[in-house]
Amino acid sequence: MQFDTKIAVVIRTDLQAWQKLNVASFLTSGIAAAFPDCIGEPYEDASDTKYHALIGQPILIYGADGPALSRALDRALTRGVKPAVYTEDMFKTTHDAANREAVRAVARPDLNLVGLAMRADRKVIDKIVDGLKFHS
Repeated sequence: MQFDTKIAVVIRTDLQAWQKLNVASFLTSGIAAAFPDCIGEPYEDASDTKYHALIGQPILIYGADGPALSRALDRALTRGVKPAVYTEDMFKTTHDAANREAVRAVARPDLNLVGLAMRADRKVIDKIVDGLKFHS
């Protein structure tokens, strides 16, 4: 099945494994919050045990260094795509309000980005992540 939209997550490659997983989790929650229509139906197993619904389309995860993350952010914004962001300063906070304060305290060109997530038309996402490789 081909979707009209694409979800892309871009994570800085020099992070520790736990940080990458943390960033990916937070960023995909931003996509789910911004696009509730991307959530599929709840799951149920053969024993009638009920489970939460998930995002109903593939999420492509790319790796990037700091400059490539900044370039992807600029590309997204110039194309009218509002991304979810995660900055290195957010690793030092302990709650959501502090995360927002950490981002708010820094001008966009100076954000120490560790991750981005975005959902948009497939072709638009392809232009934003052009040149990036899937995270390994």
